[in-house]
Amino acid sequence: MQRLYDFIRRHPTGVDSFWAVCLLGLSGLSMVAHADSAGERLAALPIVVGLCTVVALRRHAPEKMLLLTVAMGVAQLALGVKPGIANFAMLVIVFTVATRGERWASRLALVCSLGAAGISQLRWPQDVPQTSWPQQVFIVIVMTVPFVLAWVLGDSMRTRRAYFSQLEERAARLEREREAQSKVAVAAERARIARELHDVVAHNVSVMVVQADGAAYVMDAAPDQARQALETISSTGRQALAEMRRLLGVLRTGDSQESGEYVPQPDVGQIEDLIEQVRQTGLVVDFKIEGTPRPLPSGVELTAYRIVQEALTNTRKHGGPDAGASVRLVYFDDGLGLLVEDDGRGAAHELYEDGGADGAGHGMIGMRERVGMVGGTLDAGPRPGGGFRISALLPLKPAH
Repeated sequence: MQRLYDFIRRHPTGVDSFWAVCLLGLSGLSMVAHADSAGERLAALPIVVGLCTVVALRRHAPEKMLLLTVAMGVAQLALGVKPGIANFAMLVIVFTVATRGERWASRLALVCSLGAAGISQLRWPQDVPQTSWPQQVFIVIVMTVPFVLAWVLGDSMRTRRAYFSQLEERAARLEREREAQSKVAVAAERARIARELHDVVAHNVSVMVVQADGAAYVMDAAPDQARQALETISSTGRQALAEMRRLLGVLRTGDSQESGEYVPQPDVGQIEDLIEQVRQTGLVVDFKIEGTPRPLPSGVELTAYRIVQEALTNTRKHGGPDAGASVRLVYFDDGLGLLVEDDGRGAAHELYEDGGADGAGHGMIGMRERVGMVGGTLDAGPRPGGGFRISALLPLKPAH
């Protein structure tokens, strides 16, 4: 049974053609049995063939078949061919056009359905002799009802198909939107990971390079100082490796999607340790905290730490050998203020903004993105008289 149903669905025109042949055979037998003359049979034959063609091609070209049906009906009226079995095609085409035809064709089919019975009654009134006009009206109504019901059923199926089509389109659109959102999320995730890697690598490698240069310089003159520098390089390298392993672990396991943040997650409390590490490289840093320290959102704390880390890293790279820096953390009622300044070379801002081979420009871009993610503001630029200044305001709650 399922195979038969599948065959019917795959070959709709073939099935319609089969029923058209059946209708043609029944109509031929009816003409032979009821036709009054050979001339009436001859006039009815092309009309019967036309109506059977309508049944065969109704789904292939519903609008054209409706027009052919109207033409056959007009020919019946003009030639005086009485309605017969072949006129069942009119009922079929009304249903078909209401289901899948154009709107104008559906309306035309409804108009023809409402008028066909009345016109037939006027053309052949002798078929129902000795009937009063109320009886004739009743007969017309009874003959019209099947056509109207066929149109209503077809239009209902059209509405249902349109509804399911809208549901499928909506589901497909939602799927496309989900894919687009996933791609955006992946891009954002990659950007955040890139910022984390930049901060980890740039800072720690910078410290290691500075310590290695210092150790090589004092290797013969001050072995103890060189040994201390090598120990700093070793601890900094281990710290960098640990942070990178944890960060790459996020990429493998996807834990960041569940927790919403990446590890490692430095906080404001570790800024003092960061500054102490920077001081060991020879950079003089003045650090002060103003206001009353209090717990902050983890995103704000991570952003503050990374800003200070990036700013001091760039000072070591571009500020020159005698540069000094100052870091201020200011706790406000509604946020955290950061001010990082150095008195190094005035050209450092060009490297900050334009980026060089060492990627300083990417650090500034990442800094701005971090501040933007927590709804804060960032102001970075050269100081009057030389040096560079980075000022940031990080709100406790992102702006909506």
